[in-house]
Amino acid sequence: MARAQYYQPDVLGNGFEQHTFVMPDDYHGRVVSTLVRKMAPDTVHSAVLYVHGYNDYFFQEDMANRFIDWGYNFYAIDLRKYGRSLLPGQREYEVRDMSEYYADIDSALSVIRREGNDRVVLMGHSTGGLTTTLYCHAHRDNMPVDALILNSPFFEWNFNALFRNVLIPTVAFIGQFFPDGGLPDATKFSPYAMSLLKAYHGEWEFNTEWKRSMARGERFGWIRAIDKGHDIIHSMTGLPCPVLLMHSDKTITDPEWTPDYQRGDAVLNVEHIARYGTKIGDDVTEVTIVDGLHDLILSRPDVREQAYRAIYDWLSTQQLLKQ
Repeated sequence: MARAQYYQPDVLGNGFEQHTFVMPDDYHGRVVSTLVRKMAPDTVHSAVLYVHGYNDYFFQEDMANRFIDWGYNFYAIDLRKYGRSLLPGQREYEVRDMSEYYADIDSALSVIRREGNDRVVLMGHSTGGLTTTLYCHAHRDNMPVDALILNSPFFEWNFNALFRNVLIPTVAFIGQFFPDGGLPDATKFSPYAMSLLKAYHGEWEFNTEWKRSMARGERFGWIRAIDKGHDIIHSMTGLPCPVLLMHSDKTITDPEWTPDYQRGDAVLNVEHIARYGTKIGDDVTEVTIVDGLHDLILSRPDVREQAYRAIYDWLSTQQLLKQ
């Protein structure tokens, strides 16, 4: 078990606290992960643990407050080399096997259980959806959570067949021997970021050093880790917990920003999400959110209300709401 410091006030304020786990060193040295929490005002014994996506960190306060209103203690983990857990000199997002994140989730769940939560829902967005699904699959014989919520999970590369079947496997093979090699950083402002940021076309403010508007180039080791994770997902069946699978109704492929960027998923292919996500277990509820963004809960107000209603109704169906 990693060493843990005491809770400190979090950068979000408003009752959020953070808790740092000092993890064992990896191939490049020191590693930490950061647990963020906001507790319900009344004593409750249910919790949700949220895992962010790629080029991301936890900043979605409204989501946390919704779960609190529903009778949950809210927790989120900034995984190693992301957001609050990024240390000086580290390369953002670096990972060589998705299982590296399991220790971060294990540490978070250990604290959550120790703090009196006997029912835990795990929730992942995008790459966090991939990570949490792989985590549950790895622990399928002794499931540490009661349910899984997936917000636009990253279950396949959003490229054409040539890239998916030839180029990506070739790069992944190279990543076995040269994990620190990589692609160049982006030089163009992300249209998806424009759809989110209040300074452009969105309504959100976040730390653009932690969630960059021009993402760092992926390293070959990261590409290999994701590709190996996809291989597991594509053959996965029988996940032994109820799953809520949510995604937008359309994929946006325009190379430049247009108003359509605020009415669909501009990161992943929603057909891929549905194709693989519905097969991972026997109890998967698929919900399509019309006009949803890639991060559904960052969509415009009426659309994210659809997403929150879907989560609430599903939790109620699964008898995971406070009675």
